Amino acid sequence: MNVLNGDLAFLPLGGTGEIGMNLNLYRCDGAWLAVDCGIGFSGNDSPEVDILMPDPSYIVERSRDLVGLVITHAHEDHLGAVAHLWPRLRCPVYATQFAAAVLRRKLGEAGLLSQVKLHVIPEGGAFRLEPFDLRFISVTHSVPEAQALVIRTRHGIVLHTGDWKLDPNPLVGPPTDLEALADLGREGVLAMVCDSTNAMVEGESGSEADVRRSMTSLIAGINGRIAVTCFASNVARVESIALAAEAAGRSVVVVGRSLRNLEAAARDCGYLDQVPMFLSEQDAEDVPDDNLLMIVTGSQGEPRSAMSRIALDSHPNISLGEGDTVVFSSRMIPGNERAIMQVQDNLVRRGVRVLTADDHMVHVSGHAARDDLRRLYGLVKPRYSVPVHGEWRHLAAHATLAREEGAQPILLEDGDVLSLSGNAVEVIESVPVAKLALDGNRVVPMEGGVLAARRKMLFNGVVLGSVVMDRGGRFLGAPKVSAPGLLEPDDAETIRVTASFAQNLAELSDAVRGDEAGLKEAARSALRRALGRKLQKRPMVDVHLLRV
Repeated sequence: MNVLNGDLAFLPLGGTGEIGMNLNLYRCDGAWLAVDCGIGFSGNDSPEVDILMPDPSYIVERSRDLVGLVITHAHEDHLGAVAHLWPRLRCPVYATQFAAAVLRRKLGEAGLLSQVKLHVIPEGGAFRLEPFDLRFISVTHSVPEAQALVIRTRHGIVLHTGDWKLDPNPLVGPPTDLEALADLGREGVLAMVCDSTNAMVEGESGSEADVRRSMTSLIAGINGRIAVTCFASNVARVESIALAAEAAGRSVVVVGRSLRNLEAAARDCGYLDQVPMFLSEQDAEDVPDDNLLMIVTGSQGEPRSAMSRIALDSHPNISLGEGDTVVFSSRMIPGNERAIMQVQDNLVRRGVRVLTADDHMVHVSGHAARDDLRRLYGLVKPRYSVPVHGEWRHLAAHATLAREEGAQPILLEDGDVLSLSGNAVEVIESVPVAKLALDGNRVVPMEGGVLAARRKMLFNGVVLGSVVMDRGGRFLGAPKVSAPGLLEPDDAETIRVTASFAQNLAELSDAVRGDEAGLKEAARSALRRALGRKLQKRPMVDVHLLRV
């Protein structure tokens, strides 16, 4: 891409055309600004990994012109990748107090806290990263201190909304600053880059105050152990659950690492001061069943989460069964439906009663529904609308609404470069984009050799041959063949493959046997021939060669 001075452009590397993995770039007069850096869940199409993140290679190649990374709020899909990708970006990071508190814990665990220049910006605060003149506007979301970002440049003003909703009584933090948005609209907004998550949902998104009232009534009428699972970062929801427990004479236990971390960050920032300190999961057995309420991680069915392990009766400290109740106080993120239903099914199999938002008022979305969007467009009055943060059906619905409200919509996908300066606002080209996977503590390419091999093993299996040879090139003993997931150790097909493998090895020439690299490849070919076509699969094949 030819970088031209004197322009303004927007480039999403993640989060446009998908839910999660938000990583957005703005270019102005040769300088780059990054907004958010988050993770996503892999879903059913990538069972070989759990956590994904956008590949930042494009901006890494231009990192000397990257003036900073701005975090709009403390959700994993907006800041969860910072600790993993910052070593490649190596730029200053800007966030509000709460997002910074969450981020510090992640950076500390990664050993990066002393390296990252983390600047705390007050809610609604202004700061300048030349040539970008930036200002936060407070918005309501399902996490404290969510901020929309005003980006002023000599080419015009862009409003990057982040995640937001309209809630007159959000319980934790202020309502969305409608007056600031109206002032911005009167000033004139070139483009609004806006959340599309609930663009297909009619009406308003609902209020946390309604959930608190309903949760209090619901908890009071339940006997036995109660577990409530929700997004750990929804501090207002956690507070509502804790207050409902207190009103019902129940002690609150938090179960799951992310909840403990978010509780610590919230209390450090002055939140949750209305409720006592929570008990640890080790304390649960000391509390009578009718006096216990647990807040548990794993609302999205994550395989290693606390709720998934409880549902399988494999959690080391917590068990649930007949007479107990689990409340899912969250929505299903697209792609997680099957995993969540599996957890709920496992709980019901154990005799647990499962309650969801389909049955009771236990959840409202943190994202704007269509009436909220209409009101925002009426205030901001952007010339152009850029729907982001959604799958294609969400983006298309948002674009239709924006057009009805007088804005010209422009639909993008990850990698599209949208020119926002000059005579025409249009996509001028696309750049390569890719996904990375979190594999343990490593970050690896989704299309790289490690995960390609894992996908092949997952669907086609793996066959290992073991061969012992002396220094003179003579095979010692019979070779062994192992094919876990494909063949039983002692069945007839394994015996046939092993015998054929031994025969193929015996036919190798002396020249091949004396060449270490050539011998290994010839041995793999011998094993492939021995497998033949009876399995109707093409498993990964490898041979372990030991010389003695």
